[in-house]
Parts: sequence; C-alpha cells; structure tokens
Amino acid sequence: MLLRLLVSSFVLAGTSFAVPTKEKRVHRHGDLSDHPHKDAAAGFQYDHEAFLGKEDAKTFDQLTPEESKERLAKIIGRIDIDKDGFVNHSELHYWIKHRQRRYIEENVNKHWREYDANQDDKISWEEYKNTTYGYYQGEEFDDVAEKATYKAMLTRDQRRFTEADRDHDGIATREEFTAFLHPEEFDHMRGLVVKETMDDIDQNGDGKVDINEYIGDMFSPENGEKEPQWVLTERQHFHQIRDENKNGYLEASEVAQWVLPTEVDHADNEAKHLIHETDTNKDGLLSLSEIMDQAAVISLSTITDYGGMTIAEHDEL
Repeated sequence: MLLRLLVSSFVLAGTSFAVPTKEKRVHRHGDLSDHPHKDAAAGFQYDHEAFLGKEDAKTFDQLTPEESKERLAKIIGRIDIDKDGFVNHSELHYWIKHRQRRYIEENVNKHWREYDANQDDKISWEEYKNTTYGYYQGEEFDDVAEKATYKAMLTRDQRRFTEADRDHDGIATREEFTAFLHPEEFDHMRGLVVKETMDDIDQNGDGKVDINEYIGDMFSPENGEKEPQWVLTERQHFHQIRDENKNGYLEASEVAQWVLPTEVDHADNEAKHLIHETDTNKDGLLSLSEIMDQAAVISLSTITDYGGMTIAEHDEL
C-alpha cells in the first residue's frame, strides 16, 4: 500500500510540472496583464503591469516619484543588453518575454536545487533518475500495474531528458533542464509534446485520435451520467475545428494545432506600443532621458518585471 501511494504521488508530481493535465492540454502563455488594453485609463494600468510585472507594479505604486525613477534606471540598464545607452525593440521584446516566463524560472529554480545533487550547476540524467526514482530502482513490484506505471514514467522522462539534452552529453544545463520541465516553451521540443499527448490519448495505438478518445480524455461519465453541455460543445469542436481534413480523426499535425496553438505575440505588441508612446524623437530607440520623461507610462508597464522581481534578485538576466 505504501508503495502504491508513493508511486501515485510521483505520478501526480510529474503531472504538475511535466505533463499537462487532461483539462489543460492546450499550452498558452498568460497575458501580460489582467487589465484590458483599450481606453486610456485601462491601457495605462495594462502598460504598468506589462513593463513592471503584476507584482512589482504594486510595489512601484507605493514608491515616491524619486524612488521609482531610481529603480527604473537600474532596470533600464539591464534591458540595454548591448550597453549602447539605448533600448531598442529587440531588447525590449526580449525583456518582456523574459518576464512573461518568470513563473517557469521559479519552477526550474525550485527543482534545480532538488536535483543538482553535487551542486556543480548541472543536472545529469543519473542525478535526476536517482532523485526521482531512486527508492524504486531496487524494489520488487508485486503489483503488475505499479511496475508498468514505474517503467512508463521512467521511459517517458528519459526520452524527454534526451530530447532536451541538445548536445547529447547526458548532462542538462539550466536551459536544457528548462526544456525538460517545460517542453511546450521550446520549438525543438514541440514534436515531443505532441507525441506525449498522442501517447496519453491514443488508447488503441493506431497513431490517431478518434472522437471517443478525444472526449474520453476529458470526461468519464459515472452511473449513466448525462454529458454536460461543455462536452457536447467539445464534440462539435472536434468535428468542426480540430479535425481539419474532416476524416474523423486527429493526426499528429492536428493535435499540434490543438495543444500548441499559434498565438498573437503580446510581448511584441507591447514592446512596439511602449516605444511608440515613449520615443519622442521617433528614431526607434529609447534613450534614458526619453524613458525618464515618460516614467509614469513605463513604470506602469511590463518592463519593470513580469511577476515580482526585485532589482537585487536576478542579476543573471
């Protein structure tokens, strides 16, 4: 019983950061702000959170004008990657995207400390395997289902680790480990995300997803339970939207369109908007003086952090 509980806990733990849940298979970035970007008042708050980040925007609201400008100047110095004294669109776009991924950074940092056993700032497959599965590697499984679950988890993790390990040396850098934990964020891991989704849903192993497999992944009726309206809507979506070639199945390419949709690049749009609002001489570059002149707009935006950064915390960026 203890072994069954431990195996279950690892399955749940793996699902929480490695495998999307049934209800959340579609991978989407969070928006830059909870506020609309329409009228002047609402747009002002949107820019505030987009540039500073949702949490740090609250901190800036409590600073004096002098304090906010001092902190803003330090942040701008870090955005200016090439140190030419100006912030261009590329640098601003990179910064906003970086802050948008802060929740991923925090997750990676948490697990990095757990798995980097020898503290050499790298994680080998052996370190990950021993930390995650060490308890089970010498165990005899009495339950056939438990043994199959263990082997499936180990095989899946090893395949993902290998895919993320771009130089194939069996050791993950922080970037590679990020790709391992969050493959949906990396173009070279997209195929793996689709394959894992297919493995989860394609119950008969025919390499495609039929309507029953698609619905069964989301909803399992109990005691003659009638399908709720949202399930009926999903059936319509399967036939009208997901199944693009109308052959009654979802192939890998259609699954990719479903779970990894192409979206509007909000960070790019926000970078363009901020430059448009702040670039007074219209040279496409933001100088420190231009930014300071528009500090009210900037310090109410995504540049200053996307989720609670303090100036001293992330000097590696």
